Amino acid sequence: MTPEHVDVLIVGAGISGIGAAYYLQDRCPERTYTILEGRANLGGTWDLFRYPGIRSDSDMFTLGYRFKPWKDPRAIADGASILRYLEETASEFGIDRHIRYGHRVHNARWSSAEARWTVEASRDDGERVTLTCNLLFMCAGYYDYERGHSPAFEGVSDFRGRIVHPQHWTDDIDYDGKRVVVIGSGATAVTLVPELAKRAAHVTMVQRSPSYVLPAPSVDPHARWLHAKLPASAAYSATRWKKILFSMGLYQFCRRFPDRARRFVRNVIRAELPKDFDVETHFQPSYDPWDQRLCMATDGDLFAAIRAGQVTVATDSIDRFTATGLRLASGTDIEADLVVTATGLRIKLFGGIELEVDGQPFRPPDHMAYKGLMISDLPNLAFASGYTNASWTLKVELTCEFVCRLLNRMKSRGYDICVPRCTEDGLDDEPILDLQAGYILRAIDQLPKQGSKAPWRLYQNYLLDALTLRHRPLDDGRLELSRRTGVSSG
Repeated sequence: MTPEHVDVLIVGAGISGIGAAYYLQDRCPERTYTILEGRANLGGTWDLFRYPGIRSDSDMFTLGYRFKPWKDPRAIADGASILRYLEETASEFGIDRHIRYGHRVHNARWSSAEARWTVEASRDDGERVTLTCNLLFMCAGYYDYERGHSPAFEGVSDFRGRIVHPQHWTDDIDYDGKRVVVIGSGATAVTLVPELAKRAAHVTMVQRSPSYVLPAPSVDPHARWLHAKLPASAAYSATRWKKILFSMGLYQFCRRFPDRARRFVRNVIRAELPKDFDVETHFQPSYDPWDQRLCMATDGDLFAAIRAGQVTVATDSIDRFTATGLRLASGTDIEADLVVTATGLRIKLFGGIELEVDGQPFRPPDHMAYKGLMISDLPNLAFASGYTNASWTLKVELTCEFVCRLLNRMKSRGYDICVPRCTEDGLDDEPILDLQAGYILRAIDQLPKQGSKAPWRLYQNYLLDALTLRHRPLDDGRLELSRRTGVSSG
């Protein structure tokens, strides 16, 4: 039986996959496509995570799509609202009709002779499904959706309460009137702690080392003013650009003037907390701002919970679990009925899909990322990934626009194959992501590398990427276009 064929096969129906589908429909309307989604619903991260208080970690005017204005006045939105926005987008543009749920992709095999991918997936009922495509567009992000990172703690079996990772939060978890410990200091912990404090007897945030945390308003007053003065589309565009430029400015300030940035953050936090609070111990990391992402406390809710006595912060290593809670390295015992291990995520590139090129296994870590959206020596495959210093969607949309430009160029010139080739001498390779976050450091050997100069370097700069991916010529001497006969054009 001949496998079903589509021009473009998209893997993943989250923010990236829905965005990819829109741009294909809009800019390559003659191309056929299908989206394979391993879960039972669209939304990706926003369908998976259900823990209390889950919300965007960047503003919705940039996390939302350029083509689909975010109309809610809240700049920081809860997970359920984001999921509704994605569902509405997929329905409005007919993208939902192209999604096949419960299809988990296992492997993809490229044939240069046929200039196509053969992709194998399994359905929820266990049946294997095979499709072929000309271009494979990986939009599944880089998180492991099956399990998060959970360090091994001594004495876990002694604890009489419940232990849960936020990635596996379920509705039956009861924390009303309970003593809760949240282990972690990153974005998930900063989100969880003040939300749990609303109903728990008390919450203790236990962190081995602190993170940079800044208060952020849930509603942007400037955005509200712009929407009152301008037509909706103009107000959305203006607000979006304001957010882009502000986040870029803050990032550049932190990287160029780290000492001043540290003092700025420290002063902001001191103004939010009681005068006798030990800011240096609990909110002053040893690293510079933006060595890891800055965490945002919506409307300063974490600091408000600390001021109200609902939350205590303990900065120390964990010695072991006890029957009634945790014992810290200092010897302090913290009693708990529920322990939430907000200890991080795990990376699984391309959802763990096994790749093969002309009968040979393909290992992305042995190759270079090209413009942050393709991999050297890997034909007809693009991947969508966001920024580490700005909204995920900003880079995803630029990637989608570039892929559509490339597909249209290939069609107009009769090409079947596109593959980046890295032939430069003296090109130093570096980790693809420059953040020192634990989830990245733990998986650095699973990711492709970046080079020391363009187009192999990721600059994490939206304006530069917008110029490069939207406007600069595709013929850059590294992207090899060819026909199945082998006639090529560099």
